[in-house]
Amino acid sequence: MSKNFFDYDDGDYAHSISDNMAIDSDGNMMMRMGDNMAMDMDTGDLHFISSWPDDEDDDD
Repeated sequence: MSKNFFDYDDGDYAHSISDNMAIDSDGNMMMRMGDNMAMDMDTGDLHFISSWPDDEDDDD
C-alpha cells in the first residue's frame, strides 16, 4: 500500500497512508479523488499529482 507521488501544485512529495488518504512533506492531509487528482483536506483545493493508482489496479 505504501505509495509515493509528486504534487505538481505544491512541488513536493506525498506518501499514502491508506487507500484514499496521504500526507505530504509539509504534514498536509490529502484525499484521493482520482488517479491524478487529490484534495488538500485543509483548504479543499484540488491538486494535480503524479499517478496514485487505486489498489484494484495492482491486481493486474
